Amino acid sequence: MAGQSNAAPVIIKRKKIISGGGHHGGAWKVAYADFVTAMMAFFLLMWLLGATDEKQRKGIADFFSPTIPISRTSSGADGAFGGDSIFSEDTLARSGTGASNRNPTAGNKATGLNDAAKAELAAQQAAVEKALTALGGESMTMQAVRRHVVTKVTDEGLVIEVFDLPDATLFVDSTAEPQPIMRDVARMLAEVLALATNDLAVNGHVKSYPITLIDNPVWDLSAARAQATRDLLQTAGLPGKRVQRVTGYADRKPVTADATAVRNNRIEVILLRRDR
Repeated sequence: MAGQSNAAPVIIKRKKIISGGGHHGGAWKVAYADFVTAMMAFFLLMWLLGATDEKQRKGIADFFSPTIPISRTSSGADGAFGGDSIFSEDTLARSGTGASNRNPTAGNKATGLNDAAKAELAAQQAAVEKALTALGGESMTMQAVRRHVVTKVTDEGLVIEVFDLPDATLFVDSTAEPQPIMRDVARMLAEVLALATNDLAVNGHVKSYPITLIDNPVWDLSAARAQATRDLLQTAGLPGKRVQRVTGYADRKPVTADATAVRNNRIEVILLRRDR
C-alpha cells in the first residue's frame, strides 16, 4: 500500500483538433466566389442591355432559347456541317448514298434552302423590291402605301409583309373592314405578284390585347383579315387559284418585344417555293 501511495499520478491530456479555419470553416470562400460570379453576370447583363438595340437583344435571347434548333437536320455529329463534310457535294450524289444541296432529293428539299431555291428567291426579292420602288415613286398615295411594305426571305418562300403604322392602320380598329390604304396596298400587290407565277399563302397576324377578355377576338380577327386580304387581291386581278392557303395566327407570332404594339397587326403574302 505504501508503494502505491508514492506512485506518480497518471495525467491524460485531451487535445482538441480544430480543422477548416475555426468555427466558420471554409464555406465563406465558396459563398464569396458565388457572390462575385453573380455580380459579374449582373454587370455583364447591364452592359448588354445598354450596348445593344432591340433586334440584337432578340438575337441574343434566341441564341440561348432551347426551342430553336442549332441544326435543321439530326445527325450523329455536332460539327458545323451537321454530319457532312466539305466533300459531300462531290461524293454523296455520285455514289448513290445520299443527296446534296446541288442534287437534292425530295426529303432533302424539306430540310431547308438549297442553292437553286436561294437563287430563285433572291431573284424574286430583287424583282419585287424593284417593282415596289418604281410603284412607290409614281404618286404621293403610292409612297404612303410603300411605307407599309417590307420583304424578307424565309424557308417557306418570299414573304411580302404589310403592317400597321401608328398613324395609319390597314383595317378599321378591331375589325376586318379594310381601310382605303389597304385597298391601295392590295392593288399594288396584285400588280407586283403578277411578276411571278408561284402559288401564294396569306397569313393574318394581330396584336395582343392588354387585358384578359372573356371572348378574345384575336383568332377570328386574324383569320378574317387574311380572308379579306385574299378577297382584295382577287378583286384587284390576282387569279384566285394561286392562293393555296389562308391562315390566321392570332397574336402567337409577335415581331416586337411588346406583343400589344400596333406593329404586330400585319398581313403576310408569301410566294411559296416551287421545290416544296
